[in-house]
Amino acid sequence: MKNYKLLLALVMVLTFTGGFFAGMFVSTNSQQENAEQIKHVKQAPLSAKSPSLKEKPKWESEQSKALIGYVQDFRDPETVDYDNLTHIIFSFAHPTKEGDLLFNGETAKRNLREMVAKAHKQNTKVILAIGGWYHIKGGESYEYFKQAITNSTSRTKLVNELVNITNQENLDGIDIDFEHPRSKEDAQNLAMFTKALSETLHQKNKELSIAVNAKVHSVAGTEITNVVYEPSLFKHVDHVNIMAYDGQWDGGYNAANLSPYSYAEDIVNYWTSLFDTHKLSKEKLILGVPFYAQPENQDSKQLSYAAIIKSNPENAERDTVNMNGTTYHYNGENTVEKKTKLALNNGFGGMMLWEAGHDASGTHSLTAVISETLDRASQYVLNER
Repeated sequence: MKNYKLLLALVMVLTFTGGFFAGMFVSTNSQQENAEQIKHVKQAPLSAKSPSLKEKPKWESEQSKALIGYVQDFRDPETVDYDNLTHIIFSFAHPTKEGDLLFNGETAKRNLREMVAKAHKQNTKVILAIGGWYHIKGGESYEYFKQAITNSTSRTKLVNELVNITNQENLDGIDIDFEHPRSKEDAQNLAMFTKALSETLHQKNKELSIAVNAKVHSVAGTEITNVVYEPSLFKHVDHVNIMAYDGQWDGGYNAANLSPYSYAEDIVNYWTSLFDTHKLSKEKLILGVPFYAQPENQDSKQLSYAAIIKSNPENAERDTVNMNGTTYHYNGENTVEKKTKLALNNGFGGMMLWEAGHDASGTHSLTAVISETLDRASQYVLNER
């Protein structure tokens, strides 16, 4: 029995060994045959298309901010700082009570067309503002604008007029400057007008912005209640341009209240809270700064920042100056830079200025100060990534 088991074991070992060597032999022959076949395979023809390297995606900064400058219709298009501004708001077209649009003569239209041509070469957008404080026919624009948007027929006509002029003049959008809705009814009518205009403009990839009252008393720091907005209207606009100036009229005339930094802080806090409450994007908020100076003597006229710098370039470092026998209050370089940082730190979408024609040229340009501050903030965000 033992001899039988030993014989069986020997047979199994020989069988396994033979199979192993046979497998190696077959495998070796197979590899050689495959190699011979590969030698005779023709190379596939090259594609006629030359492969191109895809561009490295560019980071679009989430902090890319707007710098919006209002420009009055009589300004020489050659003098506008197209390079630093992201948006130019041409001011103004005037609404009639029937819903028509009026311009300040052919000169205004010619200036608009020239600005559009020059701005678009610099990738700067041009938007037409409708309204303003004064009307071309005399007096305040308020009654004209109010009547135009109260009646459904004139409201529709005004929307159509604005869309038509946007198409005709190759504009990038419209700015609503209704100064100011003074009742709940005003607010509701303005909201309806804004919604209707937004729907049509946005279908055409055009922008819609609105200029708003600061809504904060420059002396008391409390909410101004005689200007009323329906918060829902802010859903339909791209930018909310806050007129954070002209505080000199609050609580009796005081030129020092034109637009100090503390006033800007109160305004930023108010609008931040409002937008947070209604779950609106603060990127829509644009903080405005004045490019003019207010005189303590009411009989004196306002001065442009350009005139102040022309008198003495060192005035750029100050917020007050004595000229023409009176003291003027304004925002110098340091205050404007500080306000820009305030807006950025609170998540605002950028800055606005009234008015571009008041700026100084050269090294003391306030537009350049704001632009550089916004650029530094954008670069900081990109570097952090």
